[in-house]
This record gives sequence, C-alpha cells and structure tokens, in this order.
Amino acid sequence: MDNEDSDSGDSGNTRTEQGTPVRQIAVFLPNRTGAFVSILDLLRSNHVVVLGLSVQDSIDNTVVRLVVSDPETVETIFMEKGIPFNSTDLVVVELRDGAEQMPDCLRTLLKAETNIHFIYPLLTQPNGKAALALCVEDNLFGDSVLSKAGFKVLRQEDLSR
Repeated sequence: MDNEDSDSGDSGNTRTEQGTPVRQIAVFLPNRTGAFVSILDLLRSNHVVVLGLSVQDSIDNTVVRLVVSDPETVETIFMEKGIPFNSTDLVVVELRDGAEQMPDCLRTLLKAETNIHFIYPLLTQPNGKAALALCVEDNLFGDSVLSKAGFKVLRQEDLSR
C-alpha cells in the first residue's frame, strides 16, 4: 500500500537493530453515524488494541489515524474487507517527565530544522510514561536527533507487548 505521506522518506516498516518503527494505519471512512465504531468493533473482534488515534473530519469523509498493537493484522483485515487505508511509519517518543517535556521535544526538532507534518498523543502510556506519535519529514533524521538529545524513541515492539 502507498504511504500516506510520501515525503516521510521511511516507508516499509523496515526492522532496524533498534527494532521495528511504529506504523500508523490511516483509514478513510464515510462521514456517517457509526462508521468509526464499526472499525473499532472490527479491530476488537480481531484482538487488536488501539494505542493512539487522531481524527480529521470533513463534511464528506473522515480520516482516522491509528497506532495499533498489531498493524500487520489490521492491514490484512482492511485489505480483505475492502476498507481503504494507507500506512506510514512514525517516530514515537516517550516523554519521561510527562506532558511538561513536550516543548523540549518539539524544540529539539525545531532546532534541527525538521518539519512535523502532524502529531498526536498515544492513548496508552508505555512504561507508565506519556508518549507522542510524530510524523516528521525524515523519520531516520528525527529519530537520530531525538535520541541524541536524550529522548527514548519507542519501537513497535515497545507498544505491542
């Protein structure tokens, strides 16, 4: 499947020595009552947990961005059911000091002059810490910059335990 944002530069969910990048699934839904609940029910019936989400609504359509416990299963289910979606890798950063560390994280990326396409928090708190999902213009660069600044970048394995 094509990437939602071809400029992210890090598609394919390729495992590195640090682990597998977190993959976001963006599902395109008609803007009608119950469409999102149906997707959530489908995921739950397949033992997939939604760990983070962002909803962008318009008059005709809704784009729901999901970070899930098992992206491969979700992609398979959506393909089998004919549900339109895209996937892209994200940088997910743990905020060890909670939300008050968010400005420092964003400032780190600003100083590195990298663009953030979108950002949203995770619903669950891996390791009991707050976490942000970031789509940046270059995931490898964003990952490196944040890691060098002392932030812990999470992998899919950290979220799918």
